[in-house]
Amino acid sequence: MILDTSVLIAAERGRFDMPSFLSALGDATVALAAISASELLHGVERARDDATRERRGRFVEGVLANLPVIPFGLSEARVHARTWAALAAAGAPIGAHDLQVAATAIVAGGGVATLNVDEFARVPGLRVAELHSFVRS
Repeated sequence: MILDTSVLIAAERGRFDMPSFLSALGDATVALAAISASELLHGVERARDDATRERRGRFVEGVLANLPVIPFGLSEARVHARTWAALAAAGAPIGAHDLQVAATAIVAGGGVATLNVDEFARVPGLRVAELHSFVRS
């Protein structure tokens, strides 16, 4: 299961019950796409004050220390290109980073855990995890 950045940001902000979600996955492998690691690190760099940067930095480094990061290689690039073309032809493109996450998940043989379901649901052959029961108000 590839964790999308939206889930990790929600967890960092206390709006997603990550321990319960991970428990529900059982023995499934959980990982990040390389672009998601970049998005998280970008959030640290963009923090408006030192306290926020420190808090985000601790969270992100904890995630990166505990989850494998799957690189974007040639296999992912082939799936990315094929998916990009199919979505463009259908008039239903998705964001560039989400497309990289989707391609990574497809090549890994898993799904995506995301709070951005509308976008990822357009990707043919991609399994999108149901997360509503783990979202906190």
